[in-house]
Amino acid sequence: MKIELGQRSIECHVEYGPRKKLSIHIDPSGLITVKAPNHTSDDVVMSAVKQHGSKIVKQLQAIEAARTAPKVREYQEEGKFLHLGKYHALHELIETNGRTEDELQHDLKKFYFASCKKVIGERIKIYQKQLKVTPKSYIIEESRTKWGSCSSAKHLTFNYRLAMAPIEVIDYVVIHELCHLLHMNHDRSFWRRVGSVMPDYKAKEAFLARYGQAMTL
Repeated sequence: MKIELGQRSIECHVEYGPRKKLSIHIDPSGLITVKAPNHTSDDVVMSAVKQHGSKIVKQLQAIEAARTAPKVREYQEEGKFLHLGKYHALHELIETNGRTEDELQHDLKKFYFASCKKVIGERIKIYQKQLKVTPKSYIIEESRTKWGSCSSAKHLTFNYRLAMAPIEVIDYVVIHELCHLLHMNHDRSFWRRVGSVMPDYKAKEAFLARYGQAMTL
């Protein structure tokens, strides 16, 4: 569900269940989850989110600021960078000879985009068979707050920084988004489906929450 908060558009995932009160949660990655009683209308959800709009925006800004905080990076041959969960010297990932720092940074990001697209494509083929779903398309993009998303039109989006994560963590994000083709909200049915394919998915969520900030250029 997309909600306008002033000049900012935010995306909320709504979980319905046998609860009495509506609550709003923002996890360390910036994912906004609204837990609402069964049969709660969209208008009520939107009203509750807007009521706390100022606080939500401040929390999201804090998360984004932490992710974009300046970090010292050594764009040299022996500079260490994550790829598929392991650190590699820069020259092991891209050509470094005769390149300026700006060129190295540009080429490294290009490498991550290409690697992410290849790996995500391979993992989608595996898990779409298990889940018996077929996305219409998938793209790789740059995002400050989201690892992946699924549109109502069945188009999937993945953050290029996932190329820095271990394969099993990439698998979690792929499974998560593919399950949204079956359940658009984070209700119990959704999590049961995720858990049926990856029982320890909470460990992968915890990994992204704890180490996601280090997965950056």
